[in-house]
Amino acid sequence: MIRVIVVDDHPIVRSGIVGLLSLDEGIDVVGEASDGAEAVALATAERPDVVLMDLRMPNLSGAAATARITATLPDVRVLVLTTHEGDDDILGAIEAGASGYLLKAAPQEEIVAGIRSVAEGHTVLAPSIAATLVTRMRREGTTRPSLSPRELEVLRLVSRGRSNPEIARELFIGEATVKTHLLHVFEKLEVSDRTRAVTLALELGLL
Repeated sequence: MIRVIVVDDHPIVRSGIVGLLSLDEGIDVVGEASDGAEAVALATAERPDVVLMDLRMPNLSGAAATARITATLPDVRVLVLTTHEGDDDILGAIEAGASGYLLKAAPQEEIVAGIRSVAEGHTVLAPSIAATLVTRMRREGTTRPSLSPRELEVLRLVSRGRSNPEIARELFIGEATVKTHLLHVFEKLEVSDRTRAVTLALELGLL
């Protein structure tokens, strides 16, 4: 029997989750909490196997409550169940020690399976959450290309709408040299046109 605490600040949502879990003979809901502070106190008192945790709640957020529970009750697993799937929400919960992250829109069987999996010591992530994490990790792990001072000067003028001849006159260099600098920029940024070069440079914080 998996002992579970359900934490959600919306009474109707909370009762719906409790009702769903009560249909499973292998799950025993041993308590309910309406905010993070109540969740910490209840988890300390009941020592459940799994805390099903919402994120955005009054008094103490789900992420903060998760951090306290996992720090003081290492045997208690926290499974986030929320409507929020922003990067910061996901990373905040995982960094706090959550063992899984599911969305309330998930099918009932997925939520129940998630509880079972987390109780067994596994990590559970909704497909969309896993994709978000992978995308963010790839983005943060991308090495920022290194542009020379002159290449940056040329690209900065491109961003201001200058043509190649105008850039050449402003920097006192030949038009062919401007084209060469731009080709190097395109290669380093792995783009094929001026517009994408400027937008990507802005995204990477180069300009």
